[in-house]
Amino acid sequence: MKFSWKVLVLWTLPALIIGFFFWQGAFASAPAEMTKNTASTRMTYGRFLEYLDTGRVKSVDLYEGGRTAIVEAVDPELDNRMQRLRVDLPYNAPELVSRLRDSNISFDSHPMRNDGAIWGLLGNLVFPVLLIGGLFFLFRRSSNIPGGPGQAMNFGKSKARFQMEAKTGIKFDDVAGIDEAKEELQEVVTFLKQPERFTAVGAKIPKGVLLVGPPGTGKTLLAKAIAGEAGVPFFSISGSEFVEMFVGVGASRVRDLFKKAKDNAPCLIFIDEIDAVGRQRGAGIGGGNDEREQTLNQLLTEMDGFEGNTGIIIIAATNRPDVLDSALLRPGRFDRQVIVDAPDLKGRLEILKVHSRNKKLAPSVSLEAIARRSPGFTGADLANLLNEAAILTARRRKDAITLAEIDDAVDRVVAGMEGTPLVDSKSKRLIAYHEIGHALIGTLVKEHDPVQKVTLIPRGQAQGLTWFTPDEEQGLISRSQLKARITGALGGRAAEAEIFGHSEITTGAGGDLQQVSGMARQMVTRFGMSELGPLSLESQGGEVFLGRDWMSRSEYSESIAAQIDAQVRTIVAECYEIAKQIIRENRTVCDRLVDLLIEKETIDGEEFRQIVAEYTDLPEKQQFVPTL
Repeated sequence: MKFSWKVLVLWTLPALIIGFFFWQGAFASAPAEMTKNTASTRMTYGRFLEYLDTGRVKSVDLYEGGRTAIVEAVDPELDNRMQRLRVDLPYNAPELVSRLRDSNISFDSHPMRNDGAIWGLLGNLVFPVLLIGGLFFLFRRSSNIPGGPGQAMNFGKSKARFQMEAKTGIKFDDVAGIDEAKEELQEVVTFLKQPERFTAVGAKIPKGVLLVGPPGTGKTLLAKAIAGEAGVPFFSISGSEFVEMFVGVGASRVRDLFKKAKDNAPCLIFIDEIDAVGRQRGAGIGGGNDEREQTLNQLLTEMDGFEGNTGIIIIAATNRPDVLDSALLRPGRFDRQVIVDAPDLKGRLEILKVHSRNKKLAPSVSLEAIARRSPGFTGADLANLLNEAAILTARRRKDAITLAEIDDAVDRVVAGMEGTPLVDSKSKRLIAYHEIGHALIGTLVKEHDPVQKVTLIPRGQAQGLTWFTPDEEQGLISRSQLKARITGALGGRAAEAEIFGHSEITTGAGGDLQQVSGMARQMVTRFGMSELGPLSLESQGGEVFLGRDWMSRSEYSESIAAQIDAQVRTIVAECYEIAKQIIRENRTVCDRLVDLLIEKETIDGEEFRQIVAEYTDLPEKQQFVPTL
């Protein structure tokens, strides 16, 4: 158990104070002589007078100014033995001394000592001293605790982590798949290491670099690589650490951060998730956020204000550039915007090589096949993919990662955790027809993406799944490809209707119908792929941000809205009829594939195409993607 000085003080200090005052009250109030000659038996004043009249009192010692007496008397009840008794005398008994003299009784008066006052004064001094000392000790100990009471004086100080020479353990060689971004940032590092190469021709060091891209693409990893390569002082902080509930604290932290940076220039400042502090000003309902806006104003001034900064480069990262203030994005503050997007096939292959360095892969595993199997994956997704495969390998007690673990890891990352297979029943057969409907249309429609795998093994909330591998890096999608995807998405509902009848269709196509409706509406309103002509009737970003566009306004009239709905229904209806026709004309192969799927529970794409080719001629598609 870890020893804690704080706990020791909290328990010991009250015990010492209570013990001190108990001792003072119990002993310090009595004279020293009285404590030495304390009588064990008390006697009343009346009985003392009786003893005095009968001559039994031998001596009397007076204490406390005549208020207490210690009497030596002969007690007849104890065979006339001598006994010391204590008597509390009344305040008004002046005749007692005269009676003692008349009776020739030896008595002595002991003067009062001022020990009680001394002890009382010491007690009054010791208590405040102990209390103040304990509080000072606790305050000093808590000053090192983040957020403790000792941090009150440092409330406006910057919380940025500072490293004189950041040793992140990451270099540019450890970052793969984003070569264009690396090239831009390597130039920034060269600016810091060899500025004379650029200043000789009149070039100025860029003041800021904004890394923009979706989550998981490697923005923070790039910042770590810059820190590891630059060899200059490095400050790192999150945008949310500037914002507090008290107005002015964030601005104070910005000032403190740049003050430290100026003292260590040339240096790098990395601000992660800058959208937390750099959102547009004055876009809120009923006014803006004073604290955040003051912090942003101070950040703008520090980056490019009246004084300016030299030798300080700010690198920021965000996945929401659309919400950033325009004053923050202008040249002179963020001179460069580096797009860090999802990698292409070559980039994914390089990323897999980086993340597989410490993984033990079987000789049969092809990183290129994994890269082709994972279009749209970011660097974080690929790292998670290999990690999940390694976990499955350890769980299955294998020595190396094989294709089976890679395949299962891809399914887990894309669709979720594997569930318990369904028992052979009507529900299982219906799901099999639904998934075969998707796969059959995806195989027979020329413009559709190739089938990767069909399975009845539940994953996530889906009872069955059909995977399609899209053609590599489709930047542009044609109208025929969109209609092919709509037809393929309607294949499950078409199979249910053709095989079991319209009254037996299920809710399993709910997600498919949402996807279909979205694609069809975008064809009409955004891409101009309908009879309404080449018109963009809806903006791409329809979300409400900070109260902007609070009152949703229509960008077209009611008659155009009715035509849009009619065009969407027409597109979906045409694709649905095509899907039902394909299922109807290929009922034989559909039944065979369903029986095979129920038996095996999973059919890969190549086997699926071979069986379909036995019954019909496959359309010439783009080159099939190799399966794992």
